[in-house]
Amino acid sequence: MGTYNLPRNVKGEGRILYVFSTKALLYAFAGVVFGFFIYLILTFFKLDMIGFIVMGIFGLLGFVIGTFKMPESVAFGITKKTGGEPVDEVVKRFVKFKLAKNKVYVYQKPIKAKEKIQEVKK
Repeated sequence: MGTYNLPRNVKGEGRILYVFSTKALLYAFAGVVFGFFIYLILTFFKLDMIGFIVMGIFGLLGFVIGTFKMPESVAFGITKKTGGEPVDEVVKRFVKFKLAKNKVYVYQKPIKAKEKIQEVKK
């Protein structure tokens, strides 16, 4: 019986220039384009250098959103619930939630009158 080459389980995306994945490159490009519009506004006020800095910051922010994942930590509520998910997925869900004008309701146990009086006295 002959040997067969089994395909490897290749996870993730292909890399461009070793650092950029395709998704990260697109997000960084979108950040630079957004920063370019701010740069154009700042050129009217003769603030070209600040415009370049803003463009770089938005490009870096786009790269971070496209590359990194939320850390798994129990210190904060958001990292406990979304730990290990890509940052862009979390941002997309947040924007969809806000655009739908949804609200989060939190139930609190009713406070008795005696407990309320004791809190006021403190």
